[in-house]
Amino acid sequence: MAATALPPLPPQFKSIQHHLRTAQELDKREPVVAYYCRLYAMQTGMKIDSKTPECRKFLSKLMDQLEAMKKQFGDNEAITQEIVGSAHVENYALKMFLYADNEDRAGQFHKNMIKSFYTASLLIDVLTVFGELSEENSQHRKYARWKAAYIHNCLKNGETPQPGPIGMEGESFADVEREEAGSSSLHSGTTQPTSSSSTYEASNMPTSNYTGIHIPPGAHAPANTPAEVPHNTGMS
Repeated sequence: MAATALPPLPPQFKSIQHHLRTAQELDKREPVVAYYCRLYAMQTGMKIDSKTPECRKFLSKLMDQLEAMKKQFGDNEAITQEIVGSAHVENYALKMFLYADNEDRAGQFHKNMIKSFYTASLLIDVLTVFGELSEENSQHRKYARWKAAYIHNCLKNGETPQPGPIGMEGESFADVEREEAGSSSLHSGTTQPTSSSSTYEASNMPTSNYTGIHIPPGAHAPANTPAEVPHNTGMS
């Protein structure tokens, strides 16, 4: 991707900083997902503030990044056709969700799985660029955000999290966001490496294409989540 430098993130755009950071992390291994993360940030930023000079400048540079990526990947159907792009982003989000969900159900609590729940919720945000979320994706997002906060807070307090789907109670997501913000600063030009302790490892993610997951009303995790997921299979 062309290294178009972004100005400092305006305070008004705090809500999209994690989506932009996710884009940076995925630039090399998942440029299509990175593109749509930036598109989501662009559309959301326009709704927040498109008039303040610092916001206009930031959005203009972000648009330059999007145009550069579109030119670079212009022959990719996932960029040129929204229906293909939507399926691509959704599949990647569900892979991350299912990796974290299976680690959770197996009682394997660690920063990578918290990161995966967290990132899955961000990528489901990104799906809104294609239209209204399905009920199951809304439930995935709600559950992933709650699980990330719940497990993070348990580990922080020296408690053992309860694995699998449980009744959701209020959990503060602020600590998770603060840790994410501290794990890697938002750089403007190129993707920056981050610590493996807090960054999702693609090598641990299943390559199976999980589609058609249905969540019954009132449930918060897929009832048909596989009991085991292959590890160290790499990205397709």
